[in-house]
Amino acid sequence: MARHVQRIIVLISILSLAAPLHGQAKRPATPPTMPQAATSNVKPPTINNVPSIGELVSVMEKATSQKDQGREWSTPVKMVIIFGALAILPSLLVMMTSFTRIVIVLSFVRRALTTQSIPPTVAIMGLGLFLTFYTMAPTYAKMNTEAIQPYLADKINFATAAQKAGDCMKEFMLRQSRKADLALFVQMAKAPAPATPMDIPMHIVVPAFIISEFRTAFEIGCLLFIPFLLIDMVIASVLLSAGMMMLPPVMISLPFKLILFILVDGWGLLAKSLSLGFR
Repeated sequence: MARHVQRIIVLISILSLAAPLHGQAKRPATPPTMPQAATSNVKPPTINNVPSIGELVSVMEKATSQKDQGREWSTPVKMVIIFGALAILPSLLVMMTSFTRIVIVLSFVRRALTTQSIPPTVAIMGLGLFLTFYTMAPTYAKMNTEAIQPYLADKINFATAAQKAGDCMKEFMLRQSRKADLALFVQMAKAPAPATPMDIPMHIVVPAFIISEFRTAFEIGCLLFIPFLLIDMVIASVLLSAGMMMLPPVMISLPFKLILFILVDGWGLLAKSLSLGFR
């Protein structure tokens, strides 16, 4: 049992980055109309309730321990399910969180600055990962309050805890999904019209959420391209009027774009906008 726990600690150690965070600003603008999840009487959790690495390990250890109840799954079956979930954890991180939008926007910024591989890809992925943990902290806190803590206190079983955790993720994805995308996948699946957004199955919510994130990320990227494109056009016009047609405009415009980006505190504004976009 100790060896299994050690392996699980290594695989889920990345989740420990979702530590308690403070000072998140409120969203300044009203977001576009999107489907809202069903209201609940549960008080919204605070960021301080984000599950710790020790609690996650306790969940794994308890889920794989032997129990003398015939209704419980056997230990080998639980181990297969848990390790299968850990195997697809990277895909879940990319496709069911804010990671996709953040990484696409950061890649657009690097492309607009025409700095080739600066910042390097590993730095872009790292920043995107930390911003993902920051923006997903309220959702993780709610999962901890409604699923992890009741399961550790033996108030609910493993299946119920997994269902409640999935509902927390579904609520987050529904908040960021467009109605048109949800309606498209409901129509393609030939599913009956749901009474509430939370009644939509997860296999419909996930692709709708991904498409909505792609569209939002590309919209932000296009808006970020405009000021840098104007600088390129001005530099190209100046070089053409000066008769220096053989000099690449990108070489001259790069310092001006970098200076503009630094003067407006581009990275800070970008991180703030991306974080507040999920509130």
